Amino acid sequence: MDKFPKFLKQALQQMAGATQGMGNKAAAGLPLAGLLGVLVAGGSVAKDAIVTVQPGHLGIVYNRFGGINENAVFTEGMNFVVPWFQRAIIYDVRTRPQLINTQSGSKDLQMIQISLRVLFRPNPQKLPHIYRRLGTDFDERVLPSIVNEVTKAVVAQYNASELLTKRDLVSKQIDQVLSSRAREFQILLDDVSITHVAFSKEYTAAVEAKQVAQQDAERSKYIVEKARQEKEQIIIKATGEAKSAELIGNAIKDNPAFITLRQIESTREVANIVANNGSNKVYLNSGNLLLNTLGKKDASEPQKRGWLW
Repeated sequence: MDKFPKFLKQALQQMAGATQGMGNKAAAGLPLAGLLGVLVAGGSVAKDAIVTVQPGHLGIVYNRFGGINENAVFTEGMNFVVPWFQRAIIYDVRTRPQLINTQSGSKDLQMIQISLRVLFRPNPQKLPHIYRRLGTDFDERVLPSIVNEVTKAVVAQYNASELLTKRDLVSKQIDQVLSSRAREFQILLDDVSITHVAFSKEYTAAVEAKQVAQQDAERSKYIVEKARQEKEQIIIKATGEAKSAELIGNAIKDNPAFITLRQIESTREVANIVANNGSNKVYLNSGNLLLNTLGKKDASEPQKRGWLW
């Protein structure tokens, strides 16, 4: 009996005294029903008095007479409150992501669709302040409005093309301004990043047309450069051929045997072609071989007109 609480001891003693000397079962059952009622009521009160805080959560205490207790904070594990008089309010203090889509105008008056991913958490030291001003759904009340406000202000400082070329700089600037703005509401931002940037259909079409025009211009430059190089090549080739013809003419003038040498070279080429022709047989005379085996005729010799003279 020493292990039972005091009120249970008293209830058992009353039940024992009331049932002594009585043979009526109904009379003996009344104290037993009372005991069961006490146990049920005690279990219900004990259940309402125990508050379990999960890992990554913190709780604050609200009582019906004094309001929020600034000093009472429920940490992880089992905590106790006075039923009906006190109530626990649990906050998730872990870092959570939220994706926010916003539309803003750039410096060159282009409409930009931007998606921001924000990692946020409430300030664990200011949970009573957050509950008084914003409640438990503080992220839905604050984050969309301040993200739109800050994003519009930052994007308006850049042209549409700079949002792509200077994306890291824009993201860092939004992070700095947005973190400062969120601290006014006791919300801590661990990271802010741009996940998606989209332009209007008209701007996208204009950019594509510009790219096509630049490619056409580069192609035209290539064609002009190619024509110029071909022209220079033709000029150089013609100059070389003219020089070659001049040199050949001078060689023939200075040494008539130069033609004979060329005839011998041509004959050698023809002979090699015929020799490598395989099984086909080709018969050529000295004239087809460009080879004069009889030598040149002397112009001073009289020409014979018949077989007798």
